[in-house]
Amino acid sequence: MNFHGVRWLAALLGLALATMVQAGEVSDVALTDLDGETHRIADHEGKWVIVNFWATWCPPCLEEIPELVMFHDAHKDEDAVVWGVNPERIGEEELRRFVDDQFISYPVFPVSPRGSTPFGRIRGLPTTVVVSPEGEIVRRQVGAVTTEWLEQVISE
Repeated sequence: MNFHGVRWLAALLGLALATMVQAGEVSDVALTDLDGETHRIADHEGKWVIVNFWATWCPPCLEEIPELVMFHDAHKDEDAVVWGVNPERIGEEELRRFVDDQFISYPVFPVSPRGSTPFGRIRGLPTTVVVSPEGEIVRRQVGAVTTEWLEQVISE
């Protein structure tokens, strides 16, 4: 292999390593939704939990909301649920109105904005973290997701 081939292989390996997710146990994570109800990852044992970090001012977040609603509604009674985590500074009533206006059917959790979460550092919005039925982080996607991508992830 020549020098350019080695550089290309090294760049490809670096990209692969940069996109890998550090697996971690998160089954003990609990969040409180807009209605004051506490949800735990452990409550969904045997199901995938799709944790989506988003904000009302984020255009890609708004684009993926219908995809997340469609996925959640199709899977919630069987094998997967969606959690919407909103880390922006917004009033609870304003957030509640937004959720109603967007017909969001999955639970939404207002949290204080910070860089570190139980799901790892959130470097941009939207960020989706996929938690396996065993309570481990198995995928992370920065940028909008689609129902098709989510279906593919849970079928792998």
